[in-house]
Amino acid sequence: MEKKFALNDVQKKAVESVGKPVLIFAGAGTGKTRVLTHKIAYLIQESGYKPEEILAVTFTNKAAQEMKLRVRKLLGLSSVGVNIGTFHSTCARLLRMEIAPLGFTQDFAIYDTADQQALIKEVMANLKLSLEGVTSRSVRSRISLLKNQMESPGKAADAASSPFEEIVAKVFLAYVNALKKNNALDFDDLLLYPLSLFDQYPKVRAKYQKKFKYVLVDEYQDTNRPQFLFVKALTENDNQICVVGDDDQSIYGWRGADISNILEFEKSFPDCEVFKLEQNYRSTETILTSAAQVVANNQYRAAKKLWTEGKKGEKIGLMQTLDEQEEAEGILELLEKEILQYKRTFRDFVILYRTNAQSRALEEAFRRRGIAYTIVGGIKFYERKEVKDLLAYLRLLVNPADTVSLKRIINFPPRGIGIKTVNKCETYAAKKGLPLVEVLQSPDVLGLKGKQATGLVEFYQIIKKYTDLMPKLSASELVGVLVDELGLVSFYKEQADADASERLENVHELVNSVHAFCEQKEDAGIREFLEEVSLLMDIDKWEDTSNSVTLMTLHSAKGLEFPVVFIAGLEDGLFPIVRSFDDPRDMEEERRLFYVGLTRAKERAYLHYATDRRRSSGVMGYGMASRFLQEIPEESLERIIFQSAITRRYVREKGSDSYTLKQVRTVTSFNDMQRGDRVEHKIFGKGMILSVDGAGENQKISVIFRGNVRKKLIAKYANLRRL
Repeated sequence: MEKKFALNDVQKKAVESVGKPVLIFAGAGTGKTRVLTHKIAYLIQESGYKPEEILAVTFTNKAAQEMKLRVRKLLGLSSVGVNIGTFHSTCARLLRMEIAPLGFTQDFAIYDTADQQALIKEVMANLKLSLEGVTSRSVRSRISLLKNQMESPGKAADAASSPFEEIVAKVFLAYVNALKKNNALDFDDLLLYPLSLFDQYPKVRAKYQKKFKYVLVDEYQDTNRPQFLFVKALTENDNQICVVGDDDQSIYGWRGADISNILEFEKSFPDCEVFKLEQNYRSTETILTSAAQVVANNQYRAAKKLWTEGKKGEKIGLMQTLDEQEEAEGILELLEKEILQYKRTFRDFVILYRTNAQSRALEEAFRRRGIAYTIVGGIKFYERKEVKDLLAYLRLLVNPADTVSLKRIINFPPRGIGIKTVNKCETYAAKKGLPLVEVLQSPDVLGLKGKQATGLVEFYQIIKKYTDLMPKLSASELVGVLVDELGLVSFYKEQADADASERLENVHELVNSVHAFCEQKEDAGIREFLEEVSLLMDIDKWEDTSNSVTLMTLHSAKGLEFPVVFIAGLEDGLFPIVRSFDDPRDMEEERRLFYVGLTRAKERAYLHYATDRRRSSGVMGYGMASRFLQEIPEESLERIIFQSAITRRYVREKGSDSYTLKQVRTVTSFNDMQRGDRVEHKIFGKGMILSVDGAGENQKISVIFRGNVRKKLIAKYANLRRL
């Protein structure tokens, strides 16, 4: 059993504060998860709360699983009945039980971003709405923001002041109706509909106030208005609430998070107790003080001063390069140096960047060197076409009203059903007031014959057959036989596409994931599996057990830590992003994002910027160093000189007389070691550098070791450690 209260004084006081609302400002690396989990244990063991009376909410499934594991260890139990989950999963469970009065069934589908865009595209086509530059993606994004701000379609229409906003308002109303017709909710609805139930049905609100007698919220600085109102409604009677967060790590304003929720907590919950966790257990003093000095330039923040008893640590490396290719090479040179000098492994490193597009140059460099890497935030497994196709079958079985899923798979695998046929079916279904799926069994009434008619009946019979089989088979068995019936194995094997084998592997992996889900949750079925999948985030699938370098955006990195952090692309206009220049609030959020990135580092941090990075248009632009770099004390920085050159040579291709022009980038300058540096060698012991000859890969170093032993070593392979 884990030691019950291995806490510092402030942490202990925060844990033991019960009876009043509690606000805990937890700076980066100050042990907020430890405090949260100890508080849950304290509530159960010392304050008389039953586990099932406690609700703890956070923002990622990964964080929720970590909390569950720690609480179990603290209580010495194999399982614990505390309700721990994300806001979305908590609300989804509530809605499965209570949503009927709002006109949905408990089998409602949860639409992800791609599904939402597909439905919005259909709505826009039906309304015959078009405007140059307006896409289903941009409309979906704006509707999501309006929902986060709790704006209704009517209010959006009244407030519209541009052609784009007028289109959004019209689509918004039609989209809401289309979702209801499809018995579907989007992510924002999962947060909004519980509030509708609480407002319209006081008995439902009272039921959950009684059920959840103590509420804890992690990452409170990231809550939006619906999330604030949700926890406020649950705790409005006795204010038994504890929130933990850090306003300096509020980085999701662009998706509706409201930093004022944490900064004005005392107004919303009067007579609250406030605790500030300021002792950092993660980073070196240099990293911590540098990050703190940058974020201190923000005006809208709570006063706090982080400190550490840890070592001062190395200076922060700052490297200027010519372009993104040279930046990638510079990062790899530093990475290899860290491995040689400090015996690090690939999993010790993370490379952070502001936008996903920046990963391309880094990936190319990693592939050239044969270094293993993992990208967080690429195409998610559950968003791959072949995976979504099979998931769409499962979703249609659970929710026959889901026309988005139906249209996706009605001709997959190909069965001769075209768009015109589908449109004809839709028109007839609307005219007769029938579900679209029911129309498919009678193609003759639509005047359809031949291939189209056969295909429709075949599709309907598959859906009907497996809908009937659902209660009789486990989720694992049903998915296995469905894949066989659809002939997906032979379908992908017969394709000449080079990616077909990978697609088939992904189908097998999905089947395996259903098997694993069923083993973990014996009573769970297809509906529960689909719900879990729909609420997964990028970071939930990332595992730090594989020995590979991690590449991810700065937004994805919050909550993680690594021995060594590289932040790439530190140029004004890229980071901070150019759209933040005109709004001080947006600039403050960018600064907080930099603070988050730098405080992921435990031991070393390297910052990189390029003067001629290629822009999205393909044009090279002069890059000015990020203003955030100017806010780091000069004495905390070590400026690293790095230059490379491109050499071109013709290489003969195997088994051919033809030649290909290859471009190779070689290092021409890299200041690893300097004359006078004191160093240590694994075999020769301690010594001092007498001279450095050449540069880059062929750089030679003369060293005098104890006993007047002189050695001339190649820098790249010397494995010297600077003392």
